[in-house]
Amino acid sequence: MISPLEIQEKEFSRGLKGFKEDEVNEFLDQITLDLERLLEENRQLRSERDQMAEELKKYETTEGSILETLETAKALMGDISVSAEKRAQVLLKNAELDAQRIQREAKEEADRMYEENAALRSRVAGFQLKYKQLLEAELRRCDSLATELFPELGMDDLKELPEAKSLKKAKAAFTREDNKKTMVHIK
Repeated sequence: MISPLEIQEKEFSRGLKGFKEDEVNEFLDQITLDLERLLEENRQLRSERDQMAEELKKYETTEGSILETLETAKALMGDISVSAEKRAQVLLKNAELDAQRIQREAKEEADRMYEENAALRSRVAGFQLKYKQLLEAELRRCDSLATELFPELGMDDLKELPEAKSLKKAKAAFTREDNKKTMVHIK
């Protein structure tokens, strides 16, 4: 490609009537071709520059979108973190409330069972007392009948009979066992 310096330094040989026309025309043709090529190259470079500028804008737009998406993702992660923390607090509170409810229900059940046990012990003690009173009444009736049926024998004589002695022992043993069993243990 011809340079501006070559154009300035180019000397044409002189003929009778001035420059040789063929050399000047040839040089001008060469300059014209080079200039056309340069102009075309310049157009192509400008076109490429414009395309690159458009691509750069697209990349900048994409970069902006990516940055916005990244910021949105960060905000979303923050929201998710806060939401997860709140959910964890709610779950923990619910677990604490459930534990308190279960503990309260267990205590109520234990209290109810204790009261039921005390009531049953009281009923058993009442039953034993009535049974004892019934047996004592029967013994008195037997003593009374024995006195009526066997008036010739005195009460002291009846007490000496072996059956009366074993009956007296049984009565004493029953009274001791009854006293042990009828005691209600309250905690």
